[in-house]
Amino acid sequence: METREHQIVSSSPEETLRIGTVLGQYLTSGSIIALNGELGSGKTCLTQGIARGLKVPEGFYVTSPSYSIINEYPGRLALFHVDLYRVEDVNEIEQIGLNEIIGVDGVTVIEWADKITHILPNERLDLSISILDDQTRNLHLRGYGHRAVTLIEKYLAKFGPA
Repeated sequence: METREHQIVSSSPEETLRIGTVLGQYLTSGSIIALNGELGSGKTCLTQGIARGLKVPEGFYVTSPSYSIINEYPGRLALFHVDLYRVEDVNEIEQIGLNEIIGVDGVTVIEWADKITHILPNERLDLSISILDDQTRNLHLRGYGHRAVTLIEKYLAKFGPA
């Protein structure tokens, strides 16, 4: 399987939002983004950018679905925003309907995806966010499969390897 890795340093929440917007512009139906990072690292901020890139209407405010677990937003492609922070048992995944949305028409962004890595499809973009300081974040992208590798390459074509 094709793989590709890339690191992006974001110096502000606005830049993290912009990075998400660009990624969202290039996402295709069935794309899965597995997001990981500690509380406050910028996972939801990045997802808000992805929503912009997917043309989610401005009237929809993208928030972390910590209590509802899954939020769905309309756009160029449907955005399924999943937050597994409160999920304690993998058996809960069946109950919340995650299996029905992964890989279907639309884009699935999963926060705290490390809890279910073993059941995620092999083809996906793993994106880990590390806090470097109050404003700066390191985004580590690891694409598995053609769709995710192409996404990273399109990002690089627009912004270069830096």
